[in-house]
Amino acid sequence: MHVLFIGGTGLISTAIARQLLESGHQVTLFNRGKSESRLPSGAQEIRGDRKDYAAFEQAFADKTYDVVVDMVAFHPDDTASAIRAFAGRCGQFIHCSTVCVYSGPVTQIPTTETEPYHSLGGYGKNKAACEELLFSAFSDQQFPATVMRPSHSYGEGGSILRSVGPGDTFVDRLRKGKPIIVQGDGNSLWASCHVDDVARGFIAAMGNPKCLGQAYNITGDDWFTWNQYYQQVAEVVGGTFTPVYIPTETLREVAPGMAGGTYEIFEWPSVFDNSKLKRDTDYKGQTIDLKEGTRRTLAWLEANGKLKDSDADDYEDRLVAGWTAKTAELPKQSGG
Repeated sequence: MHVLFIGGTGLISTAIARQLLESGHQVTLFNRGKSESRLPSGAQEIRGDRKDYAAFEQAFADKTYDVVVDMVAFHPDDTASAIRAFAGRCGQFIHCSTVCVYSGPVTQIPTTETEPYHSLGGYGKNKAACEELLFSAFSDQQFPATVMRPSHSYGEGGSILRSVGPGDTFVDRLRKGKPIIVQGDGNSLWASCHVDDVARGFIAAMGNPKCLGQAYNITGDDWFTWNQYYQQVAEVVGGTFTPVYIPTETLREVAPGMAGGTYEIFEWPSVFDNSKLKRDTDYKGQTIDLKEGTRRTLAWLEANGKLKDSDADDYEDRLVAGWTAKTAELPKQSGG
């Protein structure tokens, strides 16, 4: 196959492109060339800005591909341009969407692809609008669209996630036994998937006629509470998980930068059903568990000097101290 990536240097796209190259496929990347590529040699490159829609569409006027993977469509105008550019010029167009298209309270857990759109944030709403354009193009003009919906995809090249607070000091806080702020009571459900498994799901859908006109979850099969997630990460990095539970609304009020992710996804149960992709393709599901994936990610972070000293910024410690002091002032109930 000849696969074109719009983007191609991000976490998920790097994993997909690397696996394709290792399997002998032809890979071309279209991007601005401003992000470092972590791919092995062999990928072709086309420089350009997909936001310059006229130039973007002209760049592909005389080219065809077996598969086009759009990793960086974040607005429906991006998708409309891509449909114009690749109508009749690709065997399949894969749009990287997100489970944020149905963020917030869901109607079913695990959540399937039949969940209605009800995103709470602009990111999810724009991705849903992109999806709607693609499904209309498939219905009206047989545009060969497939939509993939990852959730938390992590691995080498990225960070170790926490739902509240800066990720680059997370490992250092755990290793120093510092308190870790957790929104709510830490019992909301979460699932993570290493990018190598996500990539296998994308590749399984490539060239598969069953996948045209369809949307697929591609997320972790294993799920856990945030408390369990943090405990497993702490064990891998050699630290201690010392939680401090603060209500989500309080965090949003006093630390909106730290708590921004709770509006769209971190506050809500995020467990997804991946059986549709397994039904329609030869994708077998998650093979890398959280501890192994965290080990790999940690090794990359340490080798590339990506971990930061948590002592350089004392805001989180001051927030913990303030919260602890205020709750200590609450009147205690006497008697039974």
